[in-house]
Amino acid sequence: MDGTAITIIILAIAGVVTLTIYVLKGVLDQLPDLFESARKAREAWEQLTKRNDEPPQPDETEEHPPPAPPAGDQEPPAAA
Repeated sequence: MDGTAITIIILAIAGVVTLTIYVLKGVLDQLPDLFESARKAREAWEQLTKRNDEPPQPDETEEHPPPAPPAGDQEPPAAA
């Protein structure tokens, strides 16, 4: 083996290592987004299955009617 072949082998190995590191970094950078998506999907699934098991709850943002006046000995307001 002459010096040119050894140089080409070293450069090829360095290229493969560099490419492997680059791909591995790309995969590792995507993991947080993958975990966040999996968490959202799991929460949506739990909410969907819980909604089927429990009676529906009133919406918190919905306006509620005013409370009825207490029944008792009070006279209704006089009309003007």
